[in-house]
Amino acid sequence: MSKNLTKREEDYSKWYNELVVKADLAENSGVRGCMVIKPYGYAIWEKMQAELDRMFKETGHSNAYFPLFVPKSMFEAEEKNAEGFAKECAIVTHYRLKNDPDKPGKLMVDPNAKLEEELIVRPTSEAIIWSTYKNWVQSYRDLPLLINQWANVVRWEMRTRLFLRTAEFLWQEGHTAHATKAEAIEESEKMMHVYADFAENFMAIPVIKGLKTETERFAGAEETYCIEALMQDGKALQAGTSHFLGQNFAKAFDVKFANQEGKQEHVWGTSWGVSTRLMGALVMTHSDDNGLVLPPNLAPTQVVIVPIFKTDEEFDSISIVASDLVAQFKRLGISVKFDNRTTQKPGFKFAEWELKGVPVRIAIGPKDLENGTFEIARRDTLTKEVIAKDGAVNYISDLLEQIQRDLFNRALDFRNTHVTEVNSFEEFKDVLENKAGFISAHWDGTPETEEKIKDLTKATIRCIPLDQKDEEGICVFSGNKSAGRVLFAKAY
Repeated sequence: MSKNLTKREEDYSKWYNELVVKADLAENSGVRGCMVIKPYGYAIWEKMQAELDRMFKETGHSNAYFPLFVPKSMFEAEEKNAEGFAKECAIVTHYRLKNDPDKPGKLMVDPNAKLEEELIVRPTSEAIIWSTYKNWVQSYRDLPLLINQWANVVRWEMRTRLFLRTAEFLWQEGHTAHATKAEAIEESEKMMHVYADFAENFMAIPVIKGLKTETERFAGAEETYCIEALMQDGKALQAGTSHFLGQNFAKAFDVKFANQEGKQEHVWGTSWGVSTRLMGALVMTHSDDNGLVLPPNLAPTQVVIVPIFKTDEEFDSISIVASDLVAQFKRLGISVKFDNRTTQKPGFKFAEWELKGVPVRIAIGPKDLENGTFEIARRDTLTKEVIAKDGAVNYISDLLEQIQRDLFNRALDFRNTHVTEVNSFEEFKDVLENKAGFISAHWDGTPETEEKIKDLTKATIRCIPLDQKDEEGICVFSGNKSAGRVLFAKAY
């Protein structure tokens, strides 16, 4: 099987685009800017979804579902949110087509079927959800309200890339209401930590937790918490956000409750979400010039067994051993595939499973049967070893855990060597041009300086790290006083 992937160092963007398609994760659809997520890609997303869903439920959240369409007047109720998403909205104005009298066989919009009020196709669901919460919350006994939904959203992007930026994408969005400001802030922080836990322990991606600047904050939020990851090309990727909404949406939609003294108060809100953009992060953090490299915790197939044979008798003998192996792996909860296709040669199969990032490959041939051994190959290091048949399943189970740890540590080492402190704008530009990664620099705290740096370099403030030291200094751009360093980077 010929992979013919562009090398990362030649053209990282082209490598990514080719890999997503060739590894059968997704493809562009007949609708401009939208993607088809193929079964193999969707299997990875399902594993992400299942784990996140478990984590949400363990922290007390329940799933619900809200409409795809939002009346325009409802969307406009929270002004900052509406303004923030206005340029990305898809709008439904009519509800019927009819035959075009001037073009037989063609359809036209029926001018008599105009909606009384235009509908926005949700770019995010705060408006429709908070208008619903008004009916759900009357008393402090109804709080906290901890709701999540798995859904699709539409943001009419002009420049799209599979998983990273598409006009329609899949995500989850949590929306919670609380009796106090302190509870809502605690919820916002808790969900940021849940996302970080998931990214690090399941995706094997180290992340930096922080706060967004006012300019980068979610429209309508008072504070945005985020996790930021670093891709192999030195660009940052926002891997999850959690927003403290204050009482902005509660006031916009008049969501009040009677407190214990019987007094009416507005609730305090949060929202938080991650999307199929995580699929792009997974590909770009770990994969190499041979194809995908998947952490075992998210690989649809963790182990693949490839038989090497010339005769039907050899194939039958290998199949008996392989079937026993499959049963043993399944008892341990390890996903395994015996690739018993007779239409493809072993070399083709090796290349295919390497491209698809299966963490461990077992090859079994006639000599292995004689010697009581298996040849195993690690996808992350591309190394092979011969191990004894006895105890092989437990050995490989431990190996999968080792691969998970090694992938995280490799990504962590890369990230740590690509965080550079600078103290002048010349240094800033030099690092950005020649090394990339996160740049730790003093900033004077003003949106004006932030915008000028972005205009000149395309680098943005990714976050104000939660573990930021109180360190007075001089802003690298303006020369004004700074209270601490923030992280800049070019980003997806």
